Amino acid sequence: MTPEIALPLMLITPILGGLLIVAAGRHPNLRETITLVTAVSLFLITAFLTPHILHGALPEHVLVEMMPGMALTLKADPLGIVFALVASILWIINSLYSIGYMRKNGEKNQTRFYLCFALALASVMGIALAGNMLTLFIFYEALTLVTYPLVTHAGTKKAKKAGRTYLGILLVSSIGFQMLAMIWTWSISGTLTFSPEGILAGHVEGPMVLILLALYMFGIGKAALMPLHRWLPAAMVAPTPVSALLHAVAVVKAGVFTVVRVVMHVFGLDLLNATSNSNWLLYVACFTIITASVIALHQNNLKRRLAYSTVSQLSYVVLGAAILAPISMVGAVMHIVVHAFGKITLFFAAGAIYTAQHKTLVSELDGIGRIMPWTMGAFTIGAISMVGLPPTAGFLSKWFILQGAMETGQSIAVVVVVISTLLNAAYFLPIVYRAFFLSPTGNSDTTGDTPTQHVISEAPLPMVIALSTTAACTLLLFFYPEVPLTLATMLTGTTNTVSSGVINLAMETF
Repeated sequence: MTPEIALPLMLITPILGGLLIVAAGRHPNLRETITLVTAVSLFLITAFLTPHILHGALPEHVLVEMMPGMALTLKADPLGIVFALVASILWIINSLYSIGYMRKNGEKNQTRFYLCFALALASVMGIALAGNMLTLFIFYEALTLVTYPLVTHAGTKKAKKAGRTYLGILLVSSIGFQMLAMIWTWSISGTLTFSPEGILAGHVEGPMVLILLALYMFGIGKAALMPLHRWLPAAMVAPTPVSALLHAVAVVKAGVFTVVRVVMHVFGLDLLNATSNSNWLLYVACFTIITASVIALHQNNLKRRLAYSTVSQLSYVVLGAAILAPISMVGAVMHIVVHAFGKITLFFAAGAIYTAQHKTLVSELDGIGRIMPWTMGAFTIGAISMVGLPPTAGFLSKWFILQGAMETGQSIAVVVVVISTLLNAAYFLPIVYRAFFLSPTGNSDTTGDTPTQHVISEAPLPMVIALSTTAACTLLLFFYPEVPLTLATMLTGTTNTVSSGVINLAMETF
């Protein structure tokens, strides 16, 4: 197999897997085996391609040429392979988790669920490997459509209403703004093929740059910049594996990935740095980070708290890109990776708590750590990563974003990162305290009395294995960030100094 052949296989594998899932729908064991085999196969193909990208290869494959100069093209580069690796790894783990969750909770339409998951991953691969803006846009829209049945999985009025919000915001933003920006880009430059210097470099300047940037950024609704964020908390009505897909694996990551792709390869850092007032995006990201964090602080429903946390955390990626410094761009790419593992751990834990104890509110979690130590231990690791403390991977991305902000004199970005970190701690750490330091009645067990004995009652084993694995990855990525970090730094040409610097920092810290 050559790298050029691997590219279409990364699309074909999940699509073929989806067809086999439908064929095996009446045989749950076979259907779920196919799901896992397909997920592992996709990861192996991505893993095969990764060393080639690390050694500088940029394989390309034209799917179909619609007209001269306009083709659906796949092309692997460092940014795309980072996204593909994260999605393919987490699909395996999420599939394992889904088996335990869907069976234990007796969810209906499980075949449709696994099919839509497979098609979502095919769409993600198309986004990650898109060689031009047209290809990215088509797979971006496909991802919206194939995840709609997952959001409305329950079939209730509430689920259908959430689905309308989901579909409405994402389609209106992408067709109304992003497609317009794409057509405008084509008319100005004559191409939609991504360029290291930026498609628009040398073609536009002044206010036109700002208008196009606004069309692109608010056209990428999946990035959940305020005020286009409402679809995300609304989608929490879906089963927890879907929430994990939306918040960690596919949808929101497709959004912030597209933000980074557009900033780097449609505009280019040089063009944006040379344009006055282009830092408005930084202020929008800062506003979203703080506002969503404050809202999260007041949410008693655990999944809604996690949802607003995601809105905030996504804007760290936008902030890293908006700082317009190579080192902050590294931080943006790294945050795509570290947030994926940390946030999926938190959603896995929330689903495990619901499955084993039927609890959904933060106020109900007193003493839950005594009953579900594995689940809440993993939750604690994920929470610490979201706060951005070592030895979790969340520290790395914030470090780079802060470094970029200080290098460019963006003091507001520094202040926002510090304040939001405190807010993260304020809405995550009390959950950890409740879980381990309060009894189930809400009374402290530290009074000297004999501790109450609690029977350990975890969720089904596949769920516990999955959440423990993602928590372990969140720790391991702090000490061994070489692969995603090298790919991230290849994107900006800062490979040697950044890679060695952060690894040395990790070793000195611990």
